[in-house]
Amino acid sequence: MIFGKRVRLRGVEKKDIEQFVVWLNDPDVRNNLLIYWPMTLWEEEEWFEGLKKRESAEKPLAIEVNTPDGWQLIGNSGFHQVDWKNSSAEVGIFIGDKDYWNQGYGSDAMRLLLKYGFNSLNLNRIYLHVFDTNPRAIRAYEKVGFVHEGRLRQDIFLNGSYVDVLMMSVLRSEWTTEK
Repeated sequence: MIFGKRVRLRGVEKKDIEQFVVWLNDPDVRNNLLIYWPMTLWEEEEWFEGLKKRESAEKPLAIEVNTPDGWQLIGNSGFHQVDWKNSSAEVGIFIGDKDYWNQGYGSDAMRLLLKYGFNSLNLNRIYLHVFDTNPRAIRAYEKVGFVHEGRLRQDIFLNGSYVDVLMMSVLRSEWTTEK
């Protein structure tokens, strides 16, 4: 497990997938992800089974917060497209439990991912893609040190119109743990 000040990251367990299906079928949550259709439990079970074939660095991490009742699952995160030759990887995150939106938990989890990516995986560049219709996420990414690299104009068809996708990244030389 990877512990931060307010969140911890741990490996995703089979028991988590039922909650993921609930979140991924919530239009508010799904609206900012590349998931267009309602998700079934068997699809999520197949996804989980496929994790066995992924290398460790590309296996997702559950995001949990410490509550009076113990650790509670609120979302997931992880690295994708790890390029060991060039020391770069894409990062993704979502907070599925809307009770924990707008409270800084996503930023805390992203800080942990950056720390892990730079200090443990020896990455030099961590990047992401975000819809320009998601200002909450953009602010959170900027808050932890991501900078804008570019814009894919009208790249995604979302809710009846085309939206731009922003590309953002953090380089190891730019990153500080104080953010």
